[in-house]
Amino acid sequence: MRTPGRLREVLLAPEEAAAMDAPGKTDAAVLVPLYEEDGDLVAVFTERRADLRRHAGEISFPGGLREGPDEDLSRTALREAHEEIGLPPAGVDVVGALPPVGTFVTSYRIFPFVGVIQSGQAWAPQATEVARILELSLGDLVRGYERRRLIRRGVPIRTPTYTVDGHLVWGATARIVEHLLDRLASLS
Repeated sequence: MRTPGRLREVLLAPEEAAAMDAPGKTDAAVLVPLYEEDGDLVAVFTERRADLRRHAGEISFPGGLREGPDEDLSRTALREAHEEIGLPPAGVDVVGALPPVGTFVTSYRIFPFVGVIQSGQAWAPQATEVARILELSLGDLVRGYERRRLIRRGVPIRTPTYTVDGHLVWGATARIVEHLLDRLASLS
């Protein structure tokens, strides 16, 4: 069983992660919502609508752009999770953060914050952005791991990928998952 206290042991402090650098020009933040079910951790993702201009149809964590340079990045992640999936900020215990990652095509610098939530949430996907909400166990993600070379917008990208029930997690989101799994491995 991985309690929030145990997760804090292996994650970065939010301030520590916010001070790190990554490729990208525009700061964004995501929330990595986790809950425990049957002894395994489950992560909550969004599948973005296929008709969006940026990152269409991709699987990502709920998140988005900072609203002004003074907004704390962890607040950005919580605000965006509330807007995109209906997760109330008061229902999230932010237990730490992961190193920031960059996106190559859109030049976002993404700061991931890990939050523990209760299972059994009633999701409210934002209709203009979210096609569906996915709850994928970390065990299934580990089993679906493969390092692949993908072509996106004519650009070859070598990336970790995670495939669960036909859902492909790749790119920046896969790198975030990889960082999370690497840190959690030390709890075993």
